[in-house]
Amino acid sequence: MADQLYYPCEHVAWAADYKILNIHSSKWWTLSNVLWSVSLALGVLRSLRVLQQLKRKLKQGRRDHLGTEELKQLHLDQVRKRAETLNLISNLSDLANAVHWMPRGILWAGRFPEWLVGLMGTISSLIGLYQMWYVSSANKDP
Repeated sequence: MADQLYYPCEHVAWAADYKILNIHSSKWWTLSNVLWSVSLALGVLRSLRVLQQLKRKLKQGRRDHLGTEELKQLHLDQVRKRAETLNLISNLSDLANAVHWMPRGILWAGRFPEWLVGLMGTISSLIGLYQMWYVSSANKDP
């Protein structure tokens, strides 16, 4: 739900900044940022839960005598674990920046140097590009 709520708030803030709407944008930017942070935090929790489940499943698979289908499933679970780890890193990078952009006094808001903000954004963006490339290359016909 938080995924769907921060976009409209961000659009309202943007429209206020460009005088399309006659309101002050600062509260809308803060609300958008809080909702984005909640969305990212929920994504982190989800990734941690999925990784824990996959870890148990992969550990069990190593103890069993596996046939061809089980080996295929084990490989798919390993790929999913790698993808979920990348999601986790991306969400944590974005969450670090989201908190940085909140009003001062909230956790580490405003305390990151510019290079760190850039690094966190670059990490998240590169992971997103890699994931798009991986999906598009996996969907190509041989």
